[in-house]
Amino acid sequence: MKEQLRSISPYQPGKPIEEVKKEFGLEKVIKLASNENPFGSSPKAIEAMNAAIKDVAVYPDGHATELRQALSHLHGLSEDQFIFSNGLDELIHMLSHSILEKGSNTVTADITFSSYKIAAQIEGAEIKEVPLIKGRFDLQGILEAIDENTGIVWICNPNNPTGDILYKDEFEIFLEKVPPHVVVVSDEAYYEYVAHKDYPDTIKYLERFPNLVIMRTFSKAYGLAGLRIGYGMADANLIKALEPVRQPFNASRIAQKAAIAALDDHAFIDMAVQKTHEGLDQYYTFCEEYGLHYFQSYANFILIDFNTSGEEVFNYLLPRGFIVRVGVAKGMPNTVRITIGSKEENEAIINCLKGFLDEQK
Repeated sequence: MKEQLRSISPYQPGKPIEEVKKEFGLEKVIKLASNENPFGSSPKAIEAMNAAIKDVAVYPDGHATELRQALSHLHGLSEDQFIFSNGLDELIHMLSHSILEKGSNTVTADITFSSYKIAAQIEGAEIKEVPLIKGRFDLQGILEAIDENTGIVWICNPNNPTGDILYKDEFEIFLEKVPPHVVVVSDEAYYEYVAHKDYPDTIKYLERFPNLVIMRTFSKAYGLAGLRIGYGMADANLIKALEPVRQPFNASRIAQKAAIAALDDHAFIDMAVQKTHEGLDQYYTFCEEYGLHYFQSYANFILIDFNTSGEEVFNYLLPRGFIVRVGVAKGMPNTVRITIGSKEENEAIINCLKGFLDEQK
């Protein structure tokens, strides 16, 4: 084994529902820990999955031709500007495996998606972590951390776990200042949820910045997390250079068919996004009523500071049938990240949290 693997803590997913049911003897458990879509999947996607099942004995199209064509039409890019992956985690590892090595470094925020750091550690690269400023990436600090050995800069926009965004003007200025030898990855896993006029339309930057990679996924708003399919967009030459590290059939036949159908179900996406925004308002009202600090979120989750140990909040909620995420904000031990659920799920956990806070008085 590589020496560096000894010091890496693997990614810890949220507790599974069945395990919590068994442990506490519960009939119903609400999981609000992994930023999944509580409204399920597009009916069109489910129909496409059912139709694709009969062909699972055959390998999928390794080029993802139909999905590539659909996304090319949607985004106005050439077909050779896409690469597909088994969820964005695989794309993160593909980029790191292609670019990072011992003696190189990668730069990102100190509180952001943990896969960036894990992938870099596996390659033996140095990780430079720049502290967030009020939940947002410090772009100037990141620029100052870049040197001749920097291979990748990771920007999570909206950021997981704080949910805040960078604006188009500041991001464009940042891209102009990044040295051309550094690949800038804009992780936009929660892109569909953002409703802000100044959120950057990064696809328009691809022609100007051949070192930019945009990551999108079908796991969140599209509700296909269980199928594991994501994709990257970049300059065609960069995509071509990445292709040798991609596994030949990494996007399954069912995932490709479901993704194509999901792209066409605008009504489902609009519904899921609208209800998520309404759900965020439920949490904002709760936090303001109880004087809790929270980060305004442009994603489908919210990070709340409970003024007490996040582990204590987690342990209070778990036997009562609620799974949330704790420990995702390093240096913020009192925070808990909660996925936005349905109106009823949000009401249920908020009432439970009120009980917890009232007991603390």
